[in-house]
Amino acid sequence: MSNDELAEFVDTSDAWIVERTGIRNRHVAGEGETTATLATDAARRAIAAAGIEPADIDLIVLATATPDQTFPASATKVQAALGINDCVAFDVQAVCSGFLYALSVAESMIRAGSAQRALVIGAETFSRILDWEDRGTCVLFGDGAGAMVLEGRDEPGEQGIIATRLHADGRHNGLLYVDGGPSTTGTVGKLRMQGPKVFIHAVKNLASVMTEVLEVAGVAAEEVDWLVPHQANARILVATAEKLGLPAEKVVMTVADHANTSAASVPLAFDAAVRDGRIRRGHLVVLEAMGGGFTWGASVLRY
Repeated sequence: MSNDELAEFVDTSDAWIVERTGIRNRHVAGEGETTATLATDAARRAIAAAGIEPADIDLIVLATATPDQTFPASATKVQAALGINDCVAFDVQAVCSGFLYALSVAESMIRAGSAQRALVIGAETFSRILDWEDRGTCVLFGDGAGAMVLEGRDEPGEQGIIATRLHADGRHNGLLYVDGGPSTTGTVGKLRMQGPKVFIHAVKNLASVMTEVLEVAGVAAEEVDWLVPHQANARILVATAEKLGLPAEKVVMTVADHANTSAASVPLAFDAAVRDGRIRRGHLVVLEAMGGGFTWGASVLRY
C-alpha cells in the first residue's frame, strides 16, 4: 500500500509521510493471510537458504505481538505447516524488540545444549490492530515476516552471535501500547502511541545499548560493517547512527518499502541486505531495536 493509496481514505499525503518518517510503502496482509502464514513463508525461505530440511529444526522461537490466537502459540502453527512432528515451539512477545529477545533465547538454549538448530522468526500483522482513522499511527506500520536459522557447532569459528544486551522499563507503558487484551477488556484493542516522546527515548536508548554491546563484544564502532536497525522511522535511524559515529552508508534502511513491521523489521532488513549482496560472510553486523514496554536491545554477530 503506497502513501497515495493510504491518502485515499486517511487525511494525509505522500509528502507529509515521507518528510516525517521516510516511509513510502507498506505491505498489508490479505484475506487468508495471518501472522503464522507469513512466518511460515519466511521460515521456508530461511531453511532453504541454510541448505537444511525442516526436520533438522528442533527449536522454533517466534517473536510476535500479533499472534493468530491468544493461544496456542503461533509457533506451533508454523511447526505444523512445516511438517515438523516434534520440536520445541513457542512465541516471545517484546513488540519491536521481539526478534532480538527471541534470538537471545534461541542462542541461550543452543549454548545450553537444549537445541542444535533453531528457527528464529519475527512476524507481525499490525494492520489488524491499527486505528485507520488515526493518521499518527496508521501511516507508520505494515505487515511482514523474516527468519534466521541458528546452528550450534562444537568446533571454534568466527561466525555466530558475539554479544547481546537486552533491557526493559515498564514505567513507559502509556507511551506505546494497545488499548485492549484478554485480561482487561476481552478485546484485541488498537495501537496507541505518543510519537514525539517515543522518538526521544528511542534515540537515547538505542545509542546507549549499542555502545554497551560493542564494549561487551570488544569491538570498536569503526570495525562494524553494517548496522541493521529496527525500521521504525528514518529520522530515528539517522539520529542513532550519528550518535554512534557510524556513517549513513553502513546503515541498512528498508523503512521506505516496509514501514514499521515491529518484530519482523530487523530480520526483513537483514534478509534484504544479504540477498542484494551488501552483507557477506565474515561481515560484522550490529542488530538493534526498541519497542513498546519499553523494551530494547542490540546484538553483535559475525555473519
